[in-house]
Amino acid sequence: MTISERGPSGVSRTPTPDELENMSREQLARLASELDDVEVIHNQRKFPIPGTRAERRAERSVALWFAVSAIAGLAFLGAFVFWPFDYRAPGEAGYEVYTLYTPVVGLTFGLSVLALGIGVVAYVKKFFPDEVSVQQRHDGASDEVSRRTVVAQLAQAGQDTTIGRRPLIVRSAGVAAGVFGLGLGIAAIAPLVRDPWKGGDDAALWTTGWRPVGGETVYLRRDTGIPDEISLVRPEDQDAGSMETVFPFRESERGDEEALFHGLRRADSPAMLIRLRPGTEVVHRDGQDGFHFGDFYAYSKVCTHLGCPASLYESQTQRILCPCHQSQFIATEYAKPVFGPAARPLPQLPITVNDEGYFVATGDYVEAVGPSFWELGS
Repeated sequence: MTISERGPSGVSRTPTPDELENMSREQLARLASELDDVEVIHNQRKFPIPGTRAERRAERSVALWFAVSAIAGLAFLGAFVFWPFDYRAPGEAGYEVYTLYTPVVGLTFGLSVLALGIGVVAYVKKFFPDEVSVQQRHDGASDEVSRRTVVAQLAQAGQDTTIGRRPLIVRSAGVAAGVFGLGLGIAAIAPLVRDPWKGGDDAALWTTGWRPVGGETVYLRRDTGIPDEISLVRPEDQDAGSMETVFPFRESERGDEEALFHGLRRADSPAMLIRLRPGTEVVHRDGQDGFHFGDFYAYSKVCTHLGCPASLYESQTQRILCPCHQSQFIATEYAKPVFGPAARPLPQLPITVNDEGYFVATGDYVEAVGPSFWELGS
């Protein structure tokens, strides 16, 4: 049978299994069009004569875009991994290089994506045949003949677009796509590039800005909006049934603009100092009954669900509310969660009042602040 044979209805007759096996790829591709009721109105290759100078120029121009994408992708990988990204204050050595980290990463990644896209579009425009086809739509599952012919049709399209005889484009596109994929992979596992456990028990995941260093007293300080203004907290400053946000402060930081600013902006620094009304019944967590001072209790403001600021306190119900996902904690029961997605209590900061009459922290939190992680345990 040839693919031009048609039945009484004018539609190509379905070939037998033996005929299907003996058909060439080109015949299968043409049969796929006929079976799908596709009529090819016009089909003209961009370069009917292979090997011309114009064809080679077009091939090199497409490969150039893929090469640019690959180079930009490698630059992105290098900047992402090796560029100095640790914070530097204005005027500090390395500040200029630090400020360029985000622009360099963004520009190299964007150029890699842009060049890869231009290369694909350029190849389609320069090498895909100019074709106009009309297809009648139909419903229903595809049979074995349709599946076989569609595969042949795709292979024939690859031949018609001459991709098989253009190793320069294939290799450059492969390198560009590979580097781009590698970049996406590294970006996805970026949090694992730095060792979060460096320092052992002193690692950043286990400690906060409230950790005592060198035996120095850690005061509770309020934020007045002026980083170098020190306002320490006394018990008489706060009314019963109220809450105030406090931050860590050490005398060695006085006059150090960078240290003072960092103390206020460090993500795990904010704590809520709550003064309960006298006579309020309180349930303490095992081993933490000495963490409070009178009616004053201090809890981390970092929600144990996803790290949002649990900054709302309702004194009538003693509930601490995280506005992001509506987790609620009971202040009079060691800030345990009673509503919402949070599954852990807010860590409690051990506090007391020193001889000067100021609130001070007697130690760091005894558990990790913020969302849970695998190594946290139960």
